[in-house]
Amino acid sequence: MYAVKTIDQRHKVLATGDEPELHRLVLAKYQHGEWQFPVVIEEEAAKPWDDAAYLASMKQDSKQGEREDIKAIRQAHKHGKHTLRQIAESTAIELNRVKDLVHKYSLPLTNDYWRAEKYNNPDEVIAYQTLARLCKRIDAPEFSIRQASMSNGVVNGYYISRVPKV
Repeated sequence: MYAVKTIDQRHKVLATGDEPELHRLVLAKYQHGEWQFPVVIEEEAAKPWDDAAYLASMKQDSKQGEREDIKAIRQAHKHGKHTLRQIAESTAIELNRVKDLVHKYSLPLTNDYWRAEKYNNPDEVIAYQTLARLCKRIDAPEFSIRQASMSNGVVNGYYISRVPKV
């Protein structure tokens, strides 16, 4: 940026702008007699660079970022991604961030897991995201596990339950 200053009175700034624009302004006003004194175009002193202000202007609004992430999570769920891991992979959002947003906004995702607790040893607990893996682990058919989960029944010595997971 440039400033037009008088030669006699160095402290008085008449105008600021780009150099070509100022040159035309100065010439026109001097020729029309508006400025009877000599003027000079000087470069303004550069303002100090403020890193903090620059970085703050680059920072994305956190609420806007959350809204975009939630929209992406819902879209992925709509397209058949029903586990947190699948949603994280399809949306390229970190798994922990997906977990936090699903919990924070109570997003209605089907993300429960299967839990089997040993009948005579409550310390032995088996938990799996999918029913197929639980079936293999306790060696029981899928139908009997589903039926037992609805009534908190016992299958092969395990209490079966389906736990909603956040």
